[in-house]
Amino acid sequence: MNSSSTQYLNSKRMDVYEPMHHFSMWGDFKSNIYQDAAAATMILEVDNQPSEDTSHTTHGPSSQCDQESSKPADKVLRRLAQNREAARKSRLRKKAYVQQLEASRLKLLHLEQELELTRAQCALMSGGTGVNTSQHGFSGPANSRIAAFEIEYEHWVEIRNKKTNNLKTVLNSDLDDTELDKVVQDTLDHYANLFNIKATVAKADVYYLISGIWKTPTERLFLWIGGFRPSELLKVLVPQLELLGPQAHDLYNLIQACQQAEESLSQGMEKLQQTLAEAVAYGQDLGGGCYDMHNAMEKLGELVRLVIQADYIRHETLQQTLRNLTTRQAAQGLILLGEYLQRLRDLSSAWAMRLCESA
Repeated sequence: MNSSSTQYLNSKRMDVYEPMHHFSMWGDFKSNIYQDAAAATMILEVDNQPSEDTSHTTHGPSSQCDQESSKPADKVLRRLAQNREAARKSRLRKKAYVQQLEASRLKLLHLEQELELTRAQCALMSGGTGVNTSQHGFSGPANSRIAAFEIEYEHWVEIRNKKTNNLKTVLNSDLDDTELDKVVQDTLDHYANLFNIKATVAKADVYYLISGIWKTPTERLFLWIGGFRPSELLKVLVPQLELLGPQAHDLYNLIQACQQAEESLSQGMEKLQQTLAEAVAYGQDLGGGCYDMHNAMEKLGELVRLVIQADYIRHETLQQTLRNLTTRQAAQGLILLGEYLQRLRDLSSAWAMRLCESA
């Protein structure tokens, strides 16, 4: 793997276990394009500036006609300077406006998430959802949060299927790649939203999330630290894409990086299990059959961070994969991903129906 590439997982984010130095990001050519554009802009502005020799050189006036002829040139220079200043201010205003729009978009996204959560909680309190919260063995706020998450997740799956179908429609339409890219980014944001929701429920009850109860039985066969294993998913999807030589090479390197990052987190999970077992085994006897579990409780806090780090790998892998693809390839990849995940759920339904028929 190229040692000059930027580190894929920041070691500060992996403060629980060994840093994953092998998980690297591949260069984003956009940064180079931006740098080149900035340099070109600076050169253009320097070229457009009036020469000091032109602006400050004085010629002895030979006649009144020479003085009159120099006035139009001075007006042109002043007008050019005014235009440059106006263009600079316009760029600043545009930059501030774009930043304001982005901040408003993030705020709106946050409000939408809170609204969905509130709707789920209200539906739960009304008793019309049919969710059996007693099966998890908890009560109170944690139980309420789990039930709300189940509703949120089912709603997320429904929206994911709609976005997958929308991608198919747009991909087969006459829309240009600019419009298609907007749909691709919207679908990618939808996956990012799931990781945010999972981080919240992990803090409420990490046992529930990591057990995979919220997934179908077939999905649980592929469960890895609260979700799918990104390298295995890439091995399934990449062969179905028509890739050029460099793309195939980059995605192969990405698979290798995923496997190394996954191995690092898996080792962290094993280490956590070992230290947790020791903390429980050597807990201080408080008498009456009670033991001091403070140390063991602290170890469980690391489990939450493990799950969040695993979702971070999943999210970054998805983003890096799309960066190595063209817009149309990215759309096709997201379609394949959505269909694959839905087929796992459909397989569980088909198996359950078979069991009912045999009974």
